[in-house]
Amino acid sequence: MLKVGYIGLGLMGKSIARNILKAGFPLVVHNRSRAAADELVAEGATAASSPAVVAAQVDVVFTNLPDTPDVEKVALGEKGIIEGAHKGLIFVDNSTIKPASARMIAKKLADKGTLSLDAPVSGGDIGAKNGTLTVMVGGDASAFERVMPVFQAMGKTITLVGDSGAGQVAKAANQIMVAAQMVAMGELLIFARKAGVDPQKVVDAIKAGAAQCWTLDVKPPRLFVGNRNPGFKAYMQLKDLKIIMDTAREYNMPLSSAAEHTKLFQQMIDMGLGEQDNSAVIGVIENLAGVNLLDES
Repeated sequence: MLKVGYIGLGLMGKSIARNILKAGFPLVVHNRSRAAADELVAEGATAASSPAVVAAQVDVVFTNLPDTPDVEKVALGEKGIIEGAHKGLIFVDNSTIKPASARMIAKKLADKGTLSLDAPVSGGDIGAKNGTLTVMVGGDASAFERVMPVFQAMGKTITLVGDSGAGQVAKAANQIMVAAQMVAMGELLIFARKAGVDPQKVVDAIKAGAAQCWTLDVKPPRLFVGNRNPGFKAYMQLKDLKIIMDTAREYNMPLSSAAEHTKLFQQMIDMGLGEQDNSAVIGVIENLAGVNLLDES
């Protein structure tokens, strides 16, 4: 059985690592904050003092980190994975980062005999806890097949999209749609409220028709009871949108709607709402419309 390392035990990373451990894989963990690592150690994992120490003793090492610079530092920096790299090691990144950076990291680790898979995930904290994430993978097909049993412990839909960077392109595409759905949902709910119609009944009327989507199925019940706690934090949605816009500029491609959604999420962060769920972008729309979702019709 593969020995697995997991670095980055945040909102989703800890749940993913826990599911890997529950599936029976020997697990070595490292996290900047010790509390999350200690929690998993109490459940049977082993802690390591640095990414290099993790990499040196495992067959597959995962990262799940906030942004591109974080992954580059952990993978390639001092005491990073590259310093513990060995022939046969597979590096898997569950973070959402720039596709160009994923390709660069893969190239540098290849020089050490380490194969890389960029494998960002979608499904939020619920999917991470339940092991039902969607995993979008870019990289070597043989490495993908070898890691598949571990992917199956964390996800329900696992797809090899293409070569290095392809997983990150797929995740960027996913986030274009997610942002659009969050904004559209916020607009339709506040549109209904502003027009004097019960938004909950509007959702009931349209959610089984052409407007049906995961966002409309899952998010309104939370919003209708005032729950804007994060499944996926808004500041991370903005980070992903900035990756999308940067990558679009690399390919000289205009993304007009994604650009507008980026502005709305930036307004949300400027309003101090960055720690809320990405569906809480409705707060920006409420502010613009001068009406609150929970106001009475």
